[in-house]
Amino acid sequence: MTYKIRDLALLTIDSAAGKARTLLERAKKKLGFVPNMYGAMANEPALFETYDSGYDAFRAECGFTPVEQEVIFLVVSRENGCDYCMAAHSFLADVMAKAPTETTDAIRDGRPIKDSKIAALAAFASVMVDSRGRPTEADVAAFKAAGFSERNILGVILAISVKTLSNYTNHIFDTPVDAAFAGRIWKAAA
Repeated sequence: MTYKIRDLALLTIDSAAGKARTLLERAKKKLGFVPNMYGAMANEPALFETYDSGYDAFRAECGFTPVEQEVIFLVVSRENGCDYCMAAHSFLADVMAKAPTETTDAIRDGRPIKDSKIAALAAFASVMVDSRGRPTEADVAAFKAAGFSERNILGVILAISVKTLSNYTNHIFDTPVDAAFAGRIWKAAA
């Protein structure tokens, strides 16, 4: 059995102080609520702030469409076995990015993706996680043949970094899925 946090609670705006409280207030202003994951991360404000900054930069600056962003986040979260992020990003893919459900369900189930460009992106993100950032020439050639660039490789690395912060935090906290994401609950294979 893996270790789970015992001495720290999921923080709320009311229970947090200082920088943690400021970060949670900012999250509520941006999202309308404070996700449970943020309550976990706020126990170490430097972790939360790094995650939030990297997440926002990836979304705004890395040149992927909203659907492509969610595909990367879902693939990384699936590879890392993060139940919380799979539910959250499935919801975001459905509601915010308007990704085809057949695409998100294929990622969730480990099935082939019909859209060839999205399939190449998902395959490359998976290779990057599995190889610890050491893709082969053939992996990069397939990624570039689908219309992506070497700069996009760096964007995938940023997404992996951000999701690893959140995935590992959720593992160690066994973060409960928020009600907003409950319709897309997912369980990693045992």
